Amino acid sequence: MLENAHSTGRPLDPRSAWSGLSQAERDAAYDNNAAVKNSTALIAERNEASSRLRSTLKSHLDLAYGQRANNKIDLYPAARPEAPCLVFLHGGYWQRNSRELFAMLVEGVAAHGWSVAIPGYSLAPEVSVTDIVAEVPRALDWLAANGASYGVAGPVVLSGWSAGAHLAAMALNHPSVHAGLAISGVYELAPIRDTGLNNALKLTDEEIAALSPLRLPVIQKRLDIAYGSNELPALVCDSINLFDKRVAAGAPGKLISVEGADHFTILEALRRPDGVLVEAARRLLD
Repeated sequence: MLENAHSTGRPLDPRSAWSGLSQAERDAAYDNNAAVKNSTALIAERNEASSRLRSTLKSHLDLAYGQRANNKIDLYPAARPEAPCLVFLHGGYWQRNSRELFAMLVEGVAAHGWSVAIPGYSLAPEVSVTDIVAEVPRALDWLAANGASYGVAGPVVLSGWSAGAHLAAMALNHPSVHAGLAISGVYELAPIRDTGLNNALKLTDEEIAALSPLRLPVIQKRLDIAYGSNELPALVCDSINLFDKRVAAGAPGKLISVEGADHFTILEALRRPDGVLVEAARRLLD
């Protein structure tokens, strides 16, 4: 792991010549599955492990925090109600995946006595990115109001991966959030509109302006920003750019490059009790 060592680690950003790229090249700039050759196997293993752990870990599952079908949250309480809680938001470019597929992450911080909460959220094209962003504070409101009834009452560290990192950055200012850990995120939405991902997202000019963390005022709350050194350059550059923006505004947080990790294997650093992102999450309470 390297922290705040981005001066030598910035790759060439394909968006610097975006207008000259073909449609296929633009799609490839954000296609994590194609960029990681064994992504199919990694995803299958993640899903299998999550299915197994979700059925065996102490938990309260499928708790509704809102009216929509995916507005449910899974809680994995620690032995102590006052233990810190990692709230994790899954990825999938706002149009794929679900909370059930990420239960394998619970064991990392749980080994250190933490609780974990994994909210689900609605997906495009059934709802807009605006709608999705608005659901995360509702989940956090529900947890603040009801978590203690299920043994989850400690300080919240809000984390997310990929699209979930974007959602975590957007919800960092929620009053219940102590600090954030954004992993492998997308923080500028404009180029996404020029890729096949936008077939479902249908991003508008207003959404790009209002929902791109790189275009918004900096939230003066600690946010650590992590990425894998082997990730797609567009995602690496978004992480570095967001960190630089926050540094310029005097906001606290570290930039963490997980050496050798790609977009999928970086989750091992949050899944293992000795993982560097487990360590990072724990330090956010210092």
